[in-house]
Amino acid sequence: MKKIDELKDEIYKWDNAQNICDLIISSAVEVWSSDIHIEPLSNVVRIRYRIDWQLHEVLEYQVFLHPQIVARYKILSNLKIDESRMPQDWRISTIIDQKWLDLRVSTLPTVNWEKIVMRIVDKSKKIPTMEMLWIEGHNREVLEKAIGQPNGIILTSGPTWSWKSTTLYACLSSLNKPNVNIMTLEDPVENTIDWISQSQVFPDIWYTFASGLRTALRQDPDIIMVWEIRDKETINIAIEASLTWHLVMSTIHTNSAAETITRILNMWIQAFLLPASVNAIIAQRLIRKLCTCKKEVNAEELPENYKEMIKKALSKTKKEELINRVWLEKLKKSIFYIPVWCDKCNKSWYSWRLWIYEIMEITPILKQMIIKWESSVVIGETAVDEWMISLEQDWIIKALNWLTSIEEVYSAVKEN
Repeated sequence: MKKIDELKDEIYKWDNAQNICDLIISSAVEVWSSDIHIEPLSNVVRIRYRIDWQLHEVLEYQVFLHPQIVARYKILSNLKIDESRMPQDWRISTIIDQKWLDLRVSTLPTVNWEKIVMRIVDKSKKIPTMEMLWIEGHNREVLEKAIGQPNGIILTSGPTWSWKSTTLYACLSSLNKPNVNIMTLEDPVENTIDWISQSQVFPDIWYTFASGLRTALRQDPDIIMVWEIRDKETINIAIEASLTWHLVMSTIHTNSAAETITRILNMWIQAFLLPASVNAIIAQRLIRKLCTCKKEVNAEELPENYKEMIKKALSKTKKEELINRVWLEKLKKSIFYIPVWCDKCNKSWYSWRLWIYEIMEITPILKQMIIKWESSVVIGETAVDEWMISLEQDWIIKALNWLTSIEEVYSAVKEN
């Protein structure tokens, strides 16, 4: 890529830290990177970009240049230049290629030098809609029903960097009307939305999610979005808010919708409060979306382990869901696509990302199971029996729609 070639040339000159720092960011933007890693090793410093969820090494440079680059990024993000013993984080706002970008800069002392990681947020992009996030079929019905309630809690779960907050932003945008008071508590505020009061918490001065949520309840809100539930105090206040006629949305770190219930119960929340307050739980993942340079393959040509996985997942999927979301012609032929490569996707076979969802509606049967403290495995299986679309099923439906490859589905399912 052009910018990366320029970066390599500039690194070899070793004489202009400002140009190098600018090119590190602009070359990352050019290849649609979501994160920049500048990692000092024992004798070199390595630069890696996270592209479509995977880290790719771009280049290495000599250690003696690293202090200048660290100092430059600290100046840009208003961090203390002389403090190298403690982690620091803040942000850089800049415009590159007519795009307004926010870079969340984090420094970490290591045994060699300070490591820098920057998360790239494109502020020029519009808040995505549910269609853009590929929330369709039964999942769409359950989510619209949940956010249409005047009160309750909606939780989004998933690993770090699965873009849980993007899903919440999409929900808030669909609810953003002149007669509704929406407030958010975030850390940090990644995207600004017109007509919504957004506040950033500062734990260093005791402005936490819990204290902010208490204050927000005195601001006459209809809907509150809390960036993350991390402790018992925050979830307790969120439950109280939902029971007093507020709609609360938040994220939580768990692997599945069913595990979210177990996680909350393990925070010593009384079991009867959960079914009374929670409307829906969303679990999500990001996987890679196929580039246009894809190649058709029939299901019969796939390896046996792939066939087994497809058969098992689709046997538990509601027939109407398959017909509504997959063309009948595709279902009959069972055609999938495999990645090839082209210059457009930079020979990586994939282009951009795709969201996968399971959205659990808290039905009367699940409410009884929660009160009895049933295990997450049993709750998850029961939810699928009640026609919840699991992550695995949503993966395969999207592969049938030729949006991703069956190899991507299989590798993701194995990891989970």
